[in-house]
Amino acid sequence: MEMKRLSVSLVVVLFLILALQILSAIDFDPYRILGVSRTASQADIKKAYKKLAREWHPDKNKDPGAEDKFIQISKAYEILSNEEKRLNFDRYGDVGENPGYPQQQQQQHHHRQFHHFHESFYFDESFFHFPFNSERRDSSDEKYLLHFTHYVNEILPDSFKKPYLIKITSDWCFSCIHIEPVWKEVVQELEALGVGIGVVHAGYERRLAHHLGAHTTPSILGLINGKVTFFHNAVVRENLRQFVESLLPGNLIEKITDKNYVQFLSEWKKENKPHVLLFDHMPLEPLLYKLTAFAYREYLSFGYVYVGLQGTEELSSQYNINVYTPTMMVFKENIDKPSDVIQARAMKKQLIDDFLSQNKFLMAARLTSQKLFQELCPVKKSHRQRKYCVVLITGEGDKYTAGYDAFLAFALANTKDTVRFVHIYNNYQRQFVHTLLTDDESFQGKSVVVILERRNDVGRVIYKALEDPWSGSTKDNFILLDLLDQLRIDPGFLSSDAILPDLNDELAPVFFLRWIYSSMDYLSDCWDSLFHNNWREMMPLLSLIFSALFILFGTVIVQAFSDSSDERDSPPPKKEDGPPRNEKNDTSFTKENRIPKKGFVEVTELTDITYTSNLVRLRPGHMNVVLILSNSTKTPLLQKFALEVYTFTGSSTLHFSFLNLDKHREWLEYVLEFAQDAAPIPNQYDKHFLERDYTAYVLALNGHKKYFCLFKPRRSEDNADLLLPGGSCEDPDVTGEARGKSSSSCSPQAKFAKKKLNRLSLWMERLLEGSLQRFYIPSWPALD
Repeated sequence: MEMKRLSVSLVVVLFLILALQILSAIDFDPYRILGVSRTASQADIKKAYKKLAREWHPDKNKDPGAEDKFIQISKAYEILSNEEKRLNFDRYGDVGENPGYPQQQQQQHHHRQFHHFHESFYFDESFFHFPFNSERRDSSDEKYLLHFTHYVNEILPDSFKKPYLIKITSDWCFSCIHIEPVWKEVVQELEALGVGIGVVHAGYERRLAHHLGAHTTPSILGLINGKVTFFHNAVVRENLRQFVESLLPGNLIEKITDKNYVQFLSEWKKENKPHVLLFDHMPLEPLLYKLTAFAYREYLSFGYVYVGLQGTEELSSQYNINVYTPTMMVFKENIDKPSDVIQARAMKKQLIDDFLSQNKFLMAARLTSQKLFQELCPVKKSHRQRKYCVVLITGEGDKYTAGYDAFLAFALANTKDTVRFVHIYNNYQRQFVHTLLTDDESFQGKSVVVILERRNDVGRVIYKALEDPWSGSTKDNFILLDLLDQLRIDPGFLSSDAILPDLNDELAPVFFLRWIYSSMDYLSDCWDSLFHNNWREMMPLLSLIFSALFILFGTVIVQAFSDSSDERDSPPPKKEDGPPRNEKNDTSFTKENRIPKKGFVEVTELTDITYTSNLVRLRPGHMNVVLILSNSTKTPLLQKFALEVYTFTGSSTLHFSFLNLDKHREWLEYVLEFAQDAAPIPNQYDKHFLERDYTAYVLALNGHKKYFCLFKPRRSEDNADLLLPGGSCEDPDVTGEARGKSSSSCSPQAKFAKKKLNRLSLWMERLLEGSLQRFYIPSWPALD
């Protein structure tokens, strides 16, 4: 009877929750939530969002429904700020990624009915289907399920070509249900970009979960280059996207402008790779381009051109770029003209892969490794799959340039599917060259052409070398062309046979660098295993270490007490008369030893290297106080900044940094757009864009909660007297040691810069009290 009453109660509760979901889903209107009309511009939408976000942020508004209201505001802004999602909502009442699909409307009616409620409250239809056994699991995860053998044999090697996002789940995991809607949305987005997706069921694949170091569910981790990194932030779409982006190396794509594009494209000879230029109107490289650059990093070098930036007009004009359409160009040996071009309004992964896979090699690439030799000159599989390599054996230097240029011109004029043109430096691959040219003394100091065909993986080839050295003359061109025609008719004229040794890897780092890289990777893996992944496995070792330390320090303490008791029992020694101690004569006792150095503050510079650790991944409760300065005001502002914040350095939650305005003005301008009382930001093409003075601004950045407090120096008339002639160089706020370091700090301009920070200590007190106004930002921009 009791079980029956419990079942009835459970059904009633579930019915009420379902009814609330339906009402919430039907009532969701992003225009109504933001209070804007359907014809509102992006500027009006952004303004309304900033106003409502400040009003309803849970940290500022203590209303019980503030958190729910803030989530709805954020979701409404996410829909209306994206033109594609906004158009889909206006047409179909949905924000799906595939516009124009009214035929799917009836099939997805149930999904649309609950769509907005799920994304706001982290619930899913699976909430009503508790996964008590494997038969009730979410079917969307079935195709991503991983097994240990599949992971080791396929996923792990494939992680060197693309990153993987893996979720660890299990039965009876209610937290797994809450993150399911966000996970589905992220999977749909990232998988289309080329990110691998995996799901591990800890109850059935305990060995794999243990191998990955996942001991709790749900867990989300990233896998790249065989290395596992755990995700530790809130499970929201933007955090997961940033997590995947953070897995990628930071030097995949180089920023290209009019000043460096010639140097970038000219590196093809040194790197032995084609170079790819990506033209787009986005300030930052899209994630799709970064994933593509990671997948093809061994074959191609990538550069990104932001066509909306000043300083790229010459580049866009020379290659006739349509600034409104993303464009991808591949440059090989000729940097004046691209070898291949594609343009598309929506670059898709399949389109880019097909384009780059056909342009992975130079027209006459240099054989620098055995792997490259195997790819350019594959082993013969059948009579219909013959692949011949025309190899130019030459030297390095201006002496051989004419012969190489003639060989390259011949290759461009005779491109065929069955023939690949390559060249090799004889001074780097002596054994390889000596095997092909048994009588290499007659070719000493000269170039020679060899036609070969690989027969097996052991190194056996059949080949034929031109009788005369290659000079690139018209006669040489006719002789080589005649041999290729004979090869097409009678492949048997390749009469010579040899076993080639493996090629040396010319571009591999030296042993010392390889050892350093391996050591760094090993230490990084140990650190992650100790503090994040396999800490349970480290418990026996940690227990042994702490036991040894306890015994060691216990022995020292016992010995110390024993020595002190012996000293009390023994008679005091007689004092020997000696010269009186004089502080002036004692060189080991100085003024600096008695008085600590006042004003010393550890201030680090915010750069692209320190930006992630000092802001984006700053621990909860910690803040970074950042001083804005320029090259001309760096020394005086840092001195004054250290004196003003010195009394607050005892707080372990405060970090101090400075940002160079001359390097990162765009970042600062973007952040200040979210300040309610900040001055309007000028257009980047405005002639006064670089004249706005932000020096002595101070920002207190909370990286975890994504808000900042702003200190703006006063422009009072009291500072004008500092610029008058005859002003004193003595500043009571600066110590004598600081004044002696730089004479420039005593200039009137330096004193004027210091005066801007006079009220900073009062502002710091209000910061610690929590009484300053907070400006919230959706996400931290990248620091270029």
